[in-house]
Amino acid sequence: MKVLHSLFLFLAVVTTTYGQLANDNTFAVQIDGKPYKTQPRRIQLGRYWWVTANSIKPDQSIRIWLGSLDHKDIIEPGTYLIVDADAPDTKDNWKAIQESGTYKGLAVIKYVEETKEPRMEYHVGKSRNNHETITVKMGTDGFLEAQFNSTLAGSFWKEKGTATVFGGMGRLMGKMQDKVITKTTGYNSEIDPEGNGYKQEEKTDSIVLTNGQFRLKMN
Repeated sequence: MKVLHSLFLFLAVVTTTYGQLANDNTFAVQIDGKPYKTQPRRIQLGRYWWVTANSIKPDQSIRIWLGSLDHKDIIEPGTYLIVDADAPDTKDNWKAIQESGTYKGLAVIKYVEETKEPRMEYHVGKSRNNHETITVKMGTDGFLEAQFNSTLAGSFWKEKGTATVFGGMGRLMGKMQDKVITKTTGYNSEIDPEGNGYKQEEKTDSIVLTNGQFRLKMN
């Protein structure tokens, strides 16, 4: 979990250091039956890879984490087991992968959507241990291609009154700056509500991702 948390923080850092670059990457998925398309970005940190697909109006972010079983710093073609986003990097998960002889590694999916502007409320979805998979292959044109379906555990988050009051204009300006960063770089910026002045509501649901696919230029 510490590794995954560090990677989420790393994503926030890179938003301030990389500019928007035109690319031929594609990302498409049905979210509860509604189409979502954008140009994804990829980030590599050791044997861990992030595919981050973001947009604004409203702010939306889908992040897919891929971890290789054999510690290679490349994503090999094959099948990756989708696991619990809150506890992915565990000995039990890696042991299950190794003993199966089927999977190339682990995968995690997290979805965040702004449901009330400006970033006052969020709908968050996280993958669970549901025996779901992501299939990855390498195309002849140098693009990594993947397909997936997943049902995420959904939760709802609302900005705390104290954060709104004491954050004042500075907090509001920070939100606007984060939106600009997302728009200009393609990377998400401070979109996660957890530990950032928001309270989780009691209501929960499921977020269904279907016909998910992405293409990423690898060289």
